[in-house]
Amino acid sequence: MSEDRRLMVLRAIVQDYVQTSEPVGSRALVERHHLGVSAATVRNDMALLEEEGLIAQPHTSAGRIPTDAGYRHYVDSLPAGGRLREAQRRAIANYFAEVMVDLEEVLKGSVQLLSRMTQYAGLAVPPSASDEPLVRLELIDMGPTVLLLAIGQHGRVDKRVIDRPEHLDAKVLTDAEARLQGLRGLTYVEAQARLLKLAAEAEPDQHDLLLHVAELLRTSTQGERASHVVVGGASNLADEAQQMRRETLRRLFETLEREQEMLQVLQDVSAAQGGLAVTIGGEHPSTGAWETSIITAPFKTGDTTIGTIGVMGPTRMDYLSAMASVRAVAKRLSELATELDQ
Repeated sequence: MSEDRRLMVLRAIVQDYVQTSEPVGSRALVERHHLGVSAATVRNDMALLEEEGLIAQPHTSAGRIPTDAGYRHYVDSLPAGGRLREAQRRAIANYFAEVMVDLEEVLKGSVQLLSRMTQYAGLAVPPSASDEPLVRLELIDMGPTVLLLAIGQHGRVDKRVIDRPEHLDAKVLTDAEARLQGLRGLTYVEAQARLLKLAAEAEPDQHDLLLHVAELLRTSTQGERASHVVVGGASNLADEAQQMRRETLRRLFETLEREQEMLQVLQDVSAAQGGLAVTIGGEHPSTGAWETSIITAPFKTGDTTIGTIGVMGPTRMDYLSAMASVRAVAKRLSELATELDQ
């Protein structure tokens, strides 16, 4: 069997199984695809593919289905670019044509966009609050209270209102705010450390005020505001219940509810491959247990990766379309993040 024809047969099996979710037989392949050989020849090719572990026969007298290794062989043979369908291209263009300044909100919309385009669950890891540079850090006099305001480079906004310290006059407030201006460009964590040092050296009337700002930055990088996973369209996974065992589906949804576990999985699969990453079933312990595949891509400002966007679905996935969609949305996110940074 020639290498080219073997790949043609494997591609045909993957494409038919993705469309029908039914095992694929040799006669169906000959009828639906222009392979240029007889059904008997295709059966021989399928037998060799099965020996190589690329396809499997779920039960006697059935057709064949791709294995995880078969999907990997198929994905690795796909063209690097991958074209979007016209409807997908328009959906992405229309979404990013809107004026958006808060990257977190953009990501929430982006995972929903990917979910609608692919019919899988959309996933994103936003920029870490700890690593986000500050562009504004202000104290706003509101009479009996003072508003503490921190704005990050990627659009995050954190604020807190405190009771106005006794004997705090306008000059003290102005002097304290002047100290804060020197923190612009530092990350939240760096600015917090600098504030603690400034507070220790400050006069008593500024000491507590600077500590309040440091506490605002500390709480901004913990709990819900720290690194987390944005999920959209998880109900699409439930639609695949017929192709996934009930127990694996239950475990998958439980993990989606535990953000830190899901975050670790996404960090693992992204770090393992870099760039556009495709993790199929048993290639990772978690995705193997769930019988799922994850496609992710980084989005950047310049050469610096600041987050991850992707989709999760069954191993019986339309990889070509999903990869093109994830790649295109990551590219637009990178362009937007770069614009916001300027």
